[in-house]
Amino acid sequence: MLNHVFWALSLLTALTLSAPAAVAAGGGGDSFPSWWMAPPEDPNYAAGKKAAEAMNWQTALDAFNKVVAKDPGNANAHNYLGYSYRKSGQFDLAFRHYEEALRLNPKHRGAHEYMGEAYLMVNNLAKAEEQLKQLDQLCTFGCEEYSELKKAVADYKQKTANK
Repeated sequence: MLNHVFWALSLLTALTLSAPAAVAAGGGGDSFPSWWMAPPEDPNYAAGKKAAEAMNWQTALDAFNKVVAKDPGNANAHNYLGYSYRKSGQFDLAFRHYEEALRLNPKHRGAHEYMGEAYLMVNNLAKAEEQLKQLDQLCTFGCEEYSELKKAVADYKQKTANK
């Protein structure tokens, strides 16, 4: 037992003493090595998120289209494009980008939620419930996307039952 404690303390000491050298080797004046940090966010992506938050759909669309033109494998940008197209009433384009986001990342919870909400907007409850089922499988212990879509489906069912 004592050997394990000694070994763990030795390893911790070695890591602590080598950290300054690793940080110094990072270059560029950063506090951390370059491999430790995420790449900077694309300015068009940031502008698109800001425009979407402000409900300025055309600006969001312009920005996110620039992102996917440069990085067509960006599932998050495709999801935001789907969201912005949906909010601007362009459902065919919204579905196209949600599908692409899910092709790139089948576990993209946001794309499943937003696609389900889009299906409700075009009165396709069965497809919305398919997205809810996917989220139920992805969110073992529940998640916000599942809860939001579940509520939207329940609200949709209540509205259509009252007609």
